[in-house]
Amino acid sequence: MLIENKQGNYTFSCNTEFDILKRVIVCPPAYMTIKKVINETQKHFLDHNIDRVKAMEQHNTFMEVLKTHGAEIIQFPPLETFPEQVFTRDIGFTIGDTVFVSTMGNDIRRGEESLLLSWLQGAGEFAKKIESHSIEGGDVVIDQSTVWVGVSKRTTEAAIKELQGKLPQHEVIAVPFDSKYLHLDCLFNVISPTDALIYIPAFSKESRDLFGSRYSLIEVNEKEQFTMGPNVLSIGNGKIISLPENQQLNEKLRHTGYEVIEVDISEIIKSGGSFRCCTLPINRA
Repeated sequence: MLIENKQGNYTFSCNTEFDILKRVIVCPPAYMTIKKVINETQKHFLDHNIDRVKAMEQHNTFMEVLKTHGAEIIQFPPLETFPEQVFTRDIGFTIGDTVFVSTMGNDIRRGEESLLLSWLQGAGEFAKKIESHSIEGGDVVIDQSTVWVGVSKRTTEAAIKELQGKLPQHEVIAVPFDSKYLHLDCLFNVISPTDALIYIPAFSKESRDLFGSRYSLIEVNEKEQFTMGPNVLSIGNGKIISLPENQQLNEKLRHTGYEVIEVDISEIIKSGGSFRCCTLPINRA
């Protein structure tokens, strides 16, 4: 179905994390900086902070890779008031034919979602705001009728309950994890109908067993979790964009049969997010 909005006519359709990426919302890291530490990764890099010129170059390279593989880029304008704006995944998430707009869980990011709401003007029933405090797209991982949602400092059980009410045909599963980590997608990511990436120590035995009952789990080690190993971006047809430094994970992925496309966004991950965080898919096919 075509949706009229300020940017044009679009179809909204996402049912997995791994179908072919057709259309995605991004934002350049033009004003990216660590002003106030809001996660463990930022704490580690606070003294060095972020080289914005390098971050912009890396983001541009990432965008060219997405375009080369057929994705249409919708670019939101960067604003100086939002230093974390590059992480567009958190401001919303697309499930089926609906774009859900987040309620942000940290003061420094509150207001970013207003750009998405403005862009969605005219989408009607195909855009829904989550009103409960709070939920962010980095905690939402979708796989057909199953929606995994991390219970974190940014996503509450009240918001998860509201989401379930808006998705009566889906199974929405709340997944608690170690509170020192930011989002679920820094620890767990579904990359095919049968495979998922996981950082085992972050989860309870109950959660690990549940994941293991549904997927073949590809484990990420501690070092590569810190460099955002699970936060790869699947672009379809078994192709996965990953960081060059995560060599053990990349080798596991290749051994399992995936095509790994290595792209360096090492400057951007200093703020606590990687490829998945930097992309808000609105259409996969």
